[in-house]
Amino acid sequence: MSENFVAPGQQRYLRACMVCSIVMTYARFRDEGCPNCEEFLHLQGSPDQIDSCTSQVFEGLITLVDPAKSWVAKWQRLDGYVRGVYATKVSGQLPDDVRTTLEEEYRITYIPRDGSATEAD
Repeated sequence: MSENFVAPGQQRYLRACMVCSIVMTYARFRDEGCPNCEEFLHLQGSPDQIDSCTSQVFEGLITLVDPAKSWVAKWQRLDGYVRGVYATKVSGQLPDDVRTTLEEEYRITYIPRDGSATEAD
């Protein structure tokens, strides 16, 4: 888990994915993309996508070592994701074009991670 270490001076660069809520530094999103959502968010190497699909405003942190067996992962809808650090709430709105792509091309129902439950269209 040492690859997830963030030095105290780097904490201001933490961001959370608006789809899966994983928390990583801006540089890791740029270099590696989102380990759960890269297939459809395409964050790797794209500062514009990182800015629009991740947020610096989030609450709470959950560390998951075994998401498949964790009741917290099930409760937070994180089971099936990679192990790592996740936010309990992520503020921000996913852009409409990304949301449309998620729902129409990938058949993924987007549920905001800001605590507002589902939004009516």
